[in-house]
Amino acid sequence: MAALSGGGPRTPSVAVGPVDLAARVDEALAVQALAFGLTDDEIEVRRHIVYRHLLHPGARAHGALTESGRLVGFVYGMPNDRTHWWSTVVEPYLRGNGSDGWLDNSFVITELHVHPGFQGRGIGRSLITTITDCVDQPRSILSAIDTESPARGLYRALGYQDLARQVVFPSAPSPYAVMGAPLPLLRGN
Repeated sequence: MAALSGGGPRTPSVAVGPVDLAARVDEALAVQALAFGLTDDEIEVRRHIVYRHLLHPGARAHGALTESGRLVGFVYGMPNDRTHWWSTVVEPYLRGNGSDGWLDNSFVITELHVHPGFQGRGIGRSLITTITDCVDQPRSILSAIDTESPARGLYRALGYQDLARQVVFPSAPSPYAVMGAPLPLLRGN
């Protein structure tokens, strides 16, 4: 696990590395609920989705753990497959601008969330770079709410570029942007 400094005497240090997400799904969904504002019903639906995703070949997860073992952030993803639900939704948007080749031979970041009390410390950056550093695919894709946000700023700093914008997912209240980056991700600020 890679260690990140605590940032002060009252802020615990955090280590980032592989984690058994199936065993820690409730902790992960609690972080996601805080970071993303999920209802109890949405959490229950996502629990089943996480378990299903983790069954895909090549799926992997990393977590950010405090010294006491508390999960304060996580990322998971898998090699993309055009038959996955996410790909079937984004494919027409990508095809419309000639970017649908990104759906092949890519590692998709399915979820990345950091507890609000631990944001702004480089944990999200460490999570996404460590998980993508150990995949076989030459590039990574993801979707993020299509607004100017710290998350989108982080993705751009890592080399992700917009592939499609205003992508509408069924039942999502806001449109998303699909972003892609060659691997390894950029380092630095």
